[in-house]
Amino acid sequence: MNLQVEVVRVFTDPDGRFGNPLGIVDGRLVGESDRQRVAAELGYSETVYVDDAATGTLRIYSATGEMSFAGHPTVGAAAWLHNHGHPVDTLHVPAGPIPVTRSGDLYAVRADTTWGSSWEWHQLATPADVLAADPTTYDAGHTFLWSWQDEPAGIVRARAFAPAMNVEEDEATGSAVTQLTAQLRRDLLVIQGTGSHLHTTWQPPTHATVGGRVLPEAPRTLPR
Repeated sequence: MNLQVEVVRVFTDPDGRFGNPLGIVDGRLVGESDRQRVAAELGYSETVYVDDAATGTLRIYSATGEMSFAGHPTVGAAAWLHNHGHPVDTLHVPAGPIPVTRSGDLYAVRADTTWGSSWEWHQLATPADVLAADPTTYDAGHTFLWSWQDEPAGIVRARAFAPAMNVEEDEATGSAVTQLTAQLRRDLLVIQGTGSHLHTTWQPPTHATVGGRVLPEAPRTLPR
């Protein structure tokens, strides 16, 4: 029996371009011992297993292991659940409960900014410097490059490299931008990767929201 995998793009721009793909799998169909292998086979930065759609109970896996929280998987899962008849107002992941909000076509989650991976931060002088970075020079850990694109408006240009998770470049990194929001103590629009849009709000002292647009992609089938 083949495994059906739903796919969405999370944090697209207003025209529906860009965004980070996310695999969504019915958790009842894949045991815990197989989840990391399936996530690695799919090849996305993260894959979500929906263990209980009605309550929004999820598990998140990268190619290298389980994650207690991640931004783009929770935003993507919230949108997917809403569009499949489960408009939950809270997601449940190992890190804790994640409140969900929706405003127009933007879905957002609220998280503790201490959650997520630890990043090495580099503020560069210009967006051009960010875009000129060579991902192959980052061969370990998690590195986040950013520059102000419009500081008065709170617009940031960014890229993220995560070889520690077998991801040369992560297109849109929700937990990282919540951490950046906490560092800068202000709401942001982060344009990351090829052009994905991530919207954040700072909620002191320790929380932020991250949100964006989510669009469906063609599903995939994995042989089993």
